[in-house]
Amino acid sequence: MIISCNGRERHLQAGTTVTGLLAELQLNPQTVVVECNKTIIDPKEYDALVLPEDAQVELIRFVGGG
Repeated sequence: MIISCNGRERHLQAGTTVTGLLAELQLNPQTVVVECNKTIIDPKEYDALVLPEDAQVELIRFVGGG
């Protein structure tokens, strides 16, 4: 299936969850806010939420510094 992730087309296996996407991208779920189809996803739902075909996903990463 195909989704848009931060404006780029990505090909994923059908049934991929938010957790699966983050693992594929090697991102720590504790440092990312996930928005799917203009809705912010609760981190407790990352394992259960299966991304739909044509989903518009935005990943916002926390960056430390000072």
